[in-house]
Amino acid sequence: MFKKAISYIRGLMQMIKIKMQNDEIKKFTLESFPFWVASISAGLIAVLYSNIFHWVEVLQSKFDFERAWWIFIIAPVGFFVSWWLVHRFSPSASGSGIPQLMAGIHYSGQKNGSKEVLKLLNVKVIFIKIFSSVALLLGGGAIGREGPTIQISGAIFNTVYRFVPDFWPKISQRLMLISGGAAGLAAAFNTPLGGIVFAIEELGKTHLNAMRTHLFTAVIIAGLTSQLFLGSYLYIGTPTVQELKGWAIFYVILAAVLSGFFGFVFSALLLRIIRWKKVLTSTRKKALWAILMGLLFAILVYFTGNTTVGSGKTIMIDLLFNENSASQWHTFPARFLGSLISYVSGGAGGIFAPSLSIGASLGNTIVLLLDIPEFKNLIIITAMIGFMTGVTHSPFTSFILVLEMTNRHTSVFAMMLAAAIAIGVAKIFDRKSLYEHLLELYISKNPPEEDKKQSNSLKK
Repeated sequence: MFKKAISYIRGLMQMIKIKMQNDEIKKFTLESFPFWVASISAGLIAVLYSNIFHWVEVLQSKFDFERAWWIFIIAPVGFFVSWWLVHRFSPSASGSGIPQLMAGIHYSGQKNGSKEVLKLLNVKVIFIKIFSSVALLLGGGAIGREGPTIQISGAIFNTVYRFVPDFWPKISQRLMLISGGAAGLAAAFNTPLGGIVFAIEELGKTHLNAMRTHLFTAVIIAGLTSQLFLGSYLYIGTPTVQELKGWAIFYVILAAVLSGFFGFVFSALLLRIIRWKKVLTSTRKKALWAILMGLLFAILVYFTGNTTVGSGKTIMIDLLFNENSASQWHTFPARFLGSLISYVSGGAGGIFAPSLSIGASLGNTIVLLLDIPEFKNLIIITAMIGFMTGVTHSPFTSFILVLEMTNRHTSVFAMMLAAAIAIGVAKIFDRKSLYEHLLELYISKNPPEEDKKQSNSLKK
């Protein structure tokens, strides 16, 4: 009798255990399903966006922009249309999109925060971001698609979050947005580790434990979706990189110091111009500003040619794979100023790929000035990481992105050294990154509705 009772209790406990396990599996599946849907959608949109961007850049490569009079028509028109699309239909779609996603993460979880997030990450942003950045690129703009892809992906994840029914297991909006940003970067660069590290280093920071499973899932699914259509490609390729020994260590340190400093200078100039632009209060003044930036860009392109237009991916590939690449002295300043002018014009466009191309051209300039062709690729890759680190203050993201783009695991210590030195140099001049400054500017100009009501009541 006693043995039967014990056996019955054991059987009952086993049934309860199995049911609990089944319930946990069911709950996990239901919680994961929105992430799967959003990740597949983000991957597909990233592929479409990538193909459009690639098509425009291929079209650009067929024309010679140097001393071409028609650049004074297409650049102002492209810059104006890009600004007008953002101004008229979705102001939240301007710029790279990363500060907007960071602001969305900041607002999520707050009272009435979902309304603020919706302003920044919605379906309209997805379309305007693509159309505006493509218009700017058609005008020759020195922009990238990676930052915009991150905001687009965040908007997709937020849209899926909003359509999750009330009876569904509760999902964190902040977790959806962070996962969206990581998935966007992974799909844009085909760098899953870079996406994860970017989410941890720049977006999530203190939320890793809560987000790790869904974050990894989002990155994997979005990356795989992208690879199904684009293949398992390397963003740059596999260049030959010299070993880090002897004089190479000194040159890597020098390149890291210079690129980290110029990365800071780039972000400081960008912020100064953006802050100054506050005086442009009327639509007419903003439109004239966009046209003026287009004309300035046209002048730059007229004298420097094709090296100034587009994201700069072709420049990176040419410098790393063509031993006889005819990079001229003006490539670095032209890329630097071209990206600066394009970004502040008011349209949509990212600075991830342009930062890498500016760094690559700076690295090649160092090689030419010091006459050290034997260390060419090592210096170029070092400067790419250093410049991007100087702008973003994200050393881990920078070196892991370049590591995954080039598949040069043998150079990982040189890459880490460059990132560590560059972040040290950048932080000497500014403790905050470009994105942190832009986030503060946005929040100060667009406080939550509750804060606005309190401010208005105090004024009364």
